[in-house]
Amino acid sequence: MPRDAAELAHRLAREAEAVCRHYLSNGRREGRYWLVGDARNTPGRSMFVRLKESPKGPAGRWTDAATGEHGDLLDVIRESCGLVEFHDVADEARRFLSLPRIEPEPPPNHSRRPAQTGSPEAARRLFAISQPVMRTLVETYLRNRGITPLHEDGALRFHPRCYYRPDEHSPTEIWPAMIARVTDLVGRITGAHRTWLDPEGFDPVRLGKAPIDTPRRAMGDLLGNAVRFGVVNDVLTAGEGIETMLSLRCVLPTLPMAAALSANHLAALLLPPTLRRLYIARDNDGAGDGAAIALTERAQSMGVEAITWTPRHGDFNEDLRAFGLDALRAALRVQLVPQDVARFMLLMAI
Repeated sequence: MPRDAAELAHRLAREAEAVCRHYLSNGRREGRYWLVGDARNTPGRSMFVRLKESPKGPAGRWTDAATGEHGDLLDVIRESCGLVEFHDVADEARRFLSLPRIEPEPPPNHSRRPAQTGSPEAARRLFAISQPVMRTLVETYLRNRGITPLHEDGALRFHPRCYYRPDEHSPTEIWPAMIARVTDLVGRITGAHRTWLDPEGFDPVRLGKAPIDTPRRAMGDLLGNAVRFGVVNDVLTAGEGIETMLSLRCVLPTLPMAAALSANHLAALLLPPTLRRLYIARDNDGAGDGAAIALTERAQSMGVEAITWTPRHGDFNEDLRAFGLDALRAALRVQLVPQDVARFMLLMAI
C-alpha cells in the first residue's frame, strides 16, 4: 500500500495515459506526450505530460512551457480537482488507483506544502486553480437567476471538480462550483466563497445550486472583508449575497459593490477611508434589518452618508426575477442621490 507521495506518484506514472484522460480530459495524446493547456485542465497545448519513460525522464512528469511550472501526476490531481490538503489529494489518487484509504501521516516531502484547511492560503490556491466563468456552468447559473450581462470584474471563477465534504465523517463528493474571492480593502485575497452548482440544470427550489445540505460555504478570513465588484472611491453599495449584488450590478454596472456574504459580516464590513456615501442593500428579514442599522450607525460615525435599500421580496435577486430588469431599474432610480443617477445609471449600456 502506498504510504507517501513518491510511491503514489510512481503508481500513477504507470497509468499515466489513463490519469491524463481522466483529469486532463481537455487535452489529447500526441506521440509519447499528453498535451493540454495547463494542470487545471484548460484547453490548449502549452503543457505536456510524458506518458512513457524515456532518456528524457520518467513517465508522469509534466512541464508547462507557458509558465515554466512542472511536477508529477499528484500535482495534476491537486490542480485539476481544486484540492489543497495532501490527504485529500492522496485519497483521490487512491480512489483512482482503486487502493484502500489510509490514515494521514506526517506531511510528505511533496513539491508544494499543503495549506491549512480553511486558511487564507487555501482560499488563494483554490481561486488560483479555478478558471474564468465565461462559457461555463457559472455563467449559465447566473443567467438562470436573471443576471445578465455579467459585470463580475474577475471576482468570480469556476471550478469543475470542487470537493465537498458534508462533515469529517462523510465521504468526499465532487461538484462543480462558483468560486468567489474575498478581499480586504487593499485587494489582497483573504478568503474564498464556494457555491456548489447542479450540473443537471436549474430548478425553482434550489435555483441551480447542487442538491447537497450546505451548497454555500466560505473559507479564510471573512470578518470585515467582502467579495468586491469594481474599485471603490467615494461611493459604494454593500449587501449580503453575491447574487444580490450582481442583480443590482445589472442596473448599475459602474457602481462599486461589495457582497459581505452574511448579515453579521455586512454589519462588520470595513469601509474605505475615501468613502463619502454608502448604499446598503439589505435583505428583507430581521437579520438584514439589524445589519443595516448597525452598518448605518458605524458609517455615520465616520462621516459617511448611509442610504438603505429594501427589496420588495426577500432580496434584490428575488425582485429581479419576479419583476424584471426595468422594474428594478425604476425602483433604484428613485432611491439614488441625483448626482449618482447621472454618474452611474445614465452611463450604463442599454
